[in-house]
Amino acid sequence: MAANKQKILEAIKLAREKSKERKFSQSFDLIINLKEFDIKKEAKIDDFITLPHGRGKDATVCALVGQEMKTNVSACDNVVFTDNFPEYKDARKVRKLARKYDFFIGQANIMPQIAQVFGKYFGPIGKMPNPKGGQIVPPNLNLDPIVKKLKNTSKIMISKMPIASCRIGDEKMDDEKLAENILFAIDQIENSLPRKNANIKNILIKTTMGAPIKI
Repeated sequence: MAANKQKILEAIKLAREKSKERKFSQSFDLIINLKEFDIKKEAKIDDFITLPHGRGKDATVCALVGQEMKTNVSACDNVVFTDNFPEYKDARKVRKLARKYDFFIGQANIMPQIAQVFGKYFGPIGKMPNPKGGQIVPPNLNLDPIVKKLKNTSKIMISKMPIASCRIGDEKMDDEKLAENILFAIDQIENSLPRKNANIKNILIKTTMGAPIKI
């Protein structure tokens, strides 16, 4: 393990002290800088972490499905049915949708349509429905359990820079729960790296508007 709980608790306290009060609840983010990790040669990491104490503010989830799913999507924050896909020929509308929601669920048998309409904009920012996150579903599946899990999930991507980062909570959470989320996330990220702890250069946390604090 690259960090212990006491050091994390001290870093959380300092991060709170260094963060100016805002009118909104700031997120806490974990940042892991990597070493001996050649971004061009290593396999890209695209993973999901379901945090033990949630992520503070729940993730937002949008479903991209056919009309046959309309009775199974009540847990989603929004639904875009195939009938409405033509509206998203407008690139600005697609980008706005991509920014608004954290995760997208896609109906398996219409994934080619989803890729055609949304892929150009969702793909580069990691928003396409991903089987690793349970986001590609068969028709008529009850989405409630999947949505519930995604709302407590953070996504980790290492693709363009040798940095792994993810949301691990917010200011409203108590320090103990934040620390346990951080320990859990570090462990998950470490295990996904080719050389485990040897790939970790340093670990930092920060609030949305605050300065990074080294653990």
